[in-house]
Amino acid sequence: MSERKLDVQGIGMTSQRTRDRLVAALRERGISNEKVLEVIRKTPRHLFVDEALASRSYEDVALPIGHGQTISQPFIVARMTELLLASERPLEKVLEVGTGSGYQAAILGALIPKVFTVERIEALFRPTRDLLWALGYRTIRPSLSDGSWGLKHEAPFDAIIVTAAPEEVPPALLEQLAVGAHLVIPTGKQGAMQFLQVITRTTESSYRTETYDPVQFVPFVRQSTA
Repeated sequence: MSERKLDVQGIGMTSQRTRDRLVAALRERGISNEKVLEVIRKTPRHLFVDEALASRSYEDVALPIGHGQTISQPFIVARMTELLLASERPLEKVLEVGTGSGYQAAILGALIPKVFTVERIEALFRPTRDLLWALGYRTIRPSLSDGSWGLKHEAPFDAIIVTAAPEEVPPALLEQLAVGAHLVIPTGKQGAMQFLQVITRTTESSYRTETYDPVQFVPFVRQSTA
């Protein structure tokens, strides 16, 4: 991401009017949590993409952020956040796996008191960490780490959200859920149908899985060694 003055309000295709149109489109697509919609309305998504793509930042599309990664389309961010917030368990501490551009973390940071987020690609991690700090997100704690390991020293979490699709759910993430907590994760093979799943830890040794929207995410990549 190129260095530039942080114009949070935006002009033209990044203006508040443009954001309002995006929120209206998300509502039409079925997003009903007003807290989520209001945070999306206020969050400057154009600062989380390269300046050359800023004019497209409030379209409901995924955009490339380099290193084979994308910033998820706003509908998917809203949908996953909505599913996360549907938990009956109070959400005080949440883990995001796959910081990427930092946009999903920013949305969570406006809704949840403490957000931990991990990113395995250093070239994404450092500028994103700096951007989140510059925008004033003091309750978001980024780490450079392989997401398949989770963040054991901070577990258990009230919820975990994953922004890339594994074929199988990493066991470490399930183990780091508190009882009653949700894991919101896309699963499935690349090039095949993927689905959002919500996995709830119902007891210390049992889980309940619910399947939701069809999606398409970048692959969940594990490091070969710890």
